[in-house]
Amino acid sequence: MVEEEVTTTVERTLEATPTWAVATVCFVLILISILIEQLLHLLAKYFSKKRRKSLIQALDKIKSELMMLGFLSLLLSVSEKHIANICIPKSVGETFLPCKSMSTASDDEEETKCAEQGKVSLLSRRGVQELQYLIFVLAAFHIFSSVLMFSLGMAKMKTWESWEAETRTLEYQVSNDPRRFQLTHQTSFGKRHLKFWSDHRFLRWPACFLRQFYKSVSKVDYLTLRHGFVMAHFAEGSNFDFQKYIRRALEKDFGVVVGISWWIWIFAVLFLFFNAHAFHNYLWLPFFPLAILLLVGTKLQVIITKMCLDSHEKSHVVRGTLLVRPSDHFFWFGWPKLLLHLIQFILFQNSFQVAFFAWTWYKFGFRSCFHRENEDIIIRLAMGVVVQILCGYVTLPLYALVTQMGSSMRKDHAFTEVVVHGLQRWRAKAKKNLALSSFRNTDYHARPSLDALLDTSPSPVMMQDSDQ
Repeated sequence: MVEEEVTTTVERTLEATPTWAVATVCFVLILISILIEQLLHLLAKYFSKKRRKSLIQALDKIKSELMMLGFLSLLLSVSEKHIANICIPKSVGETFLPCKSMSTASDDEEETKCAEQGKVSLLSRRGVQELQYLIFVLAAFHIFSSVLMFSLGMAKMKTWESWEAETRTLEYQVSNDPRRFQLTHQTSFGKRHLKFWSDHRFLRWPACFLRQFYKSVSKVDYLTLRHGFVMAHFAEGSNFDFQKYIRRALEKDFGVVVGISWWIWIFAVLFLFFNAHAFHNYLWLPFFPLAILLLVGTKLQVIITKMCLDSHEKSHVVRGTLLVRPSDHFFWFGWPKLLLHLIQFILFQNSFQVAFFAWTWYKFGFRSCFHRENEDIIIRLAMGVVVQILCGYVTLPLYALVTQMGSSMRKDHAFTEVVVHGLQRWRAKAKKNLALSSFRNTDYHARPSLDALLDTSPSPVMMQDSDQ
């Protein structure tokens, strides 16, 4: 009787498992995998039908990240026994623990071998399995938070459509008549940014910090930056759809944000390390993404103010409307893309912390040693929600607008996909015709090259046709 009770507690291997049970589990898992694959395929097909090439690239990036995380989980499964066989001194194994107390009871063969030597495993097999759960939860939360952030940003930018439509009205043309002169500080943009604190750096940064919480993108900011962009890259009076342009640019940037770069993985490892109880991480680690997010938002507001100051210093009299001049020198290190990479880091770190909280809640309970303090639970949940909403609805749309004020225009977003393919076909055909005529024209080498002609900025007429 005792022997029968003992045998019922032993885990069964595949040798003692019915084949119908193995086949059923495999069938369900394969069915779920095929369903997910088909959903992604239908989504890619929908984006292709809508000619959203940037979103297709972002979807491919998501697939590659899922593949990498799946491969990482597979490596952990294959090497879990070898990792558990690595024994370390017990004094080292008791340092930097995530909890004050620890449970050392284990029935694993590897743990028993290390215990006989007076040591502990580097990472037990159970610990490896729990780490695999964390990877799965991280992948799910990162994709969900990326899509949510992008959706919030697009929803905020949709409110700008009425501002863009206003630029085509007669009232807007009259109010921006180039024959009308006024002082810089009398313009709506000047009244908003030419304050007593604008010329003082130590006052400008706190004021811009507060401004991002209330009307981070005002109507006058949008119209003024749009006017500066159009005047820098197009002819005066162009009907270029600036709102549609920055929406396509944001779709392209989404492919960068949703990815996980190698340097972000380094910070993920550091996050796991600083999760030790000795660091009291719940008091400062959840605030790290929020601090960087507020810094980025403040910098974007400072850039708008400095562009206004720059225009005011060059001319105190405005003809028509105030003209701001795009330039990379307004950005840190003259690199506008740096702000995008910081947003990418913020999104990953925030989703990592929320995923870690959800994983510890699921695996160890709501009141586990990871969350014994009420402050820990409140801070982590509050910071996760605040950073997600603030990044998606405030900072990301502000970045999409301000980053267009760099020195160069992203011409791949100025045209629709149809126009881009048409220009590429025209370029290839023109090269072919010139190559054939080169044998008949002796003065061909004295003419400017085709590449020099084609690499110049597109004409305003072509730009207007691309938005129609």
